[in-house]
Amino acid sequence: MTPAATTFQMPRRVAQSRSTTESPFVRRLLIGVALIFLSLFLVVPLVFVFAQAFAKGVGFYFHTLGDPNAWSAIKLTLLAAGISVPLNCVFGIAAAWAIAKFDFRGKNILLTLIDLPFSVSPVISGLIYVLVFGAQGWLGHYRDAEQPWFLWLQNWLNEENFKIIFAVPGIVLATIFVTFPFVARELIPLMQAQGRSEEEAARVLGASGWQTFWRVTLPNIKWGLLYGVILCNARAMGEFGAVSVVSGHIRGQTNTIPLHIEALYDDLNIAGAFAMASLLAFLALVTLGLKTWVEYQDARQNTAEEKISL
Repeated sequence: MTPAATTFQMPRRVAQSRSTTESPFVRRLLIGVALIFLSLFLVVPLVFVFAQAFAKGVGFYFHTLGDPNAWSAIKLTLLAAGISVPLNCVFGIAAAWAIAKFDFRGKNILLTLIDLPFSVSPVISGLIYVLVFGAQGWLGHYRDAEQPWFLWLQNWLNEENFKIIFAVPGIVLATIFVTFPFVARELIPLMQAQGRSEEEAARVLGASGWQTFWRVTLPNIKWGLLYGVILCNARAMGEFGAVSVVSGHIRGQTNTIPLHIEALYDDLNIAGAFAMASLLAFLALVTLGLKTWVEYQDARQNTAEEKISL
């Protein structure tokens, strides 16, 4: 390299170095602003929730949690999450595998439909089920179905007295709708980044479709899948808007934890409302802990694979 070229590149390296560094004062100022913002909007509200939950003592706290209506809300929340999370897990894996590993017509339409719950208000998603399964809806108990293809399903619902709106099935359906993108949206970018080479190699070596999935695809996505399940479960337990529309707010029957918190707050039972809210706050802390652990395990696995490849 000629001296002229060397003297020409030196100022450029100096300029790049200055453009990516800041003075200690600016760094401390930015870090301080970030910490103050997090404290005001995350830490202080969280501390306030637990402080108000125990404002009337530990006895009142556990008395609130031991109330039959509270236990009913907890069990219903666990039931809705226990049904919606596995179903969304199966759907998310299938959708991500189809989109990332195969080419077919309508792939972009499928991606758009997966993102639909992110763009639709939860209240509107709950209203959809009311318009379909409500008393005056297409499949309502008190509506005469004018379309023949509605008659058989409507008659079956009436004969079995199977209620969807203002009952557990409606809550489960609303929860599934608002949570089904989480697993799929976590796995699709991961599978696309991994490519298809390993699956194609397994097929060339004689593995069947199921063997390829269980022994190649699933081990490669296990941490991304767990991450999506954690987020899906957190949203399922904390969902308010869609569940509020379809539940009917029947205490002891169709109230989930968020709805029971609202009911306690409307009754001016502030300490009781915050006691129930502390359960969701604790769930948020557990979710953050699991999220951090999954990210650590994923980074650790990637580092090990890089060392092996080197």
